[in-house]
Amino acid sequence: MIIDPITFFIVAACLVFFALFSMARIGLGPTAGDRVVGLDTLNTLVVSAMVVLGAAFDQVIFIDVAIIYALLSFVGTLYIARYLERGL
Repeated sequence: MIIDPITFFIVAACLVFFALFSMARIGLGPTAGDRVVGLDTLNTLVVSAMVVLGAAFDQVIFIDVAIIYALLSFVGTLYIARYLERGL
């Protein structure tokens, strides 16, 4: 199935638009927890952008990198949450 390149552009533009809100949450978040949620949201948007790029360019390597990035992002979020919970 061939998808029009305009569709990928629209999806990418939406992801960038939402990423701007996420970056605003990271910068303006009143608590550290809000900043962590913003960072996790931004990482999720990066993973989805990699999947869209993989579909647009018909390259499986982008999806493989997205899976690894998502795993590292999840582990990083767990470590940050553990650090914030202990209050060190």
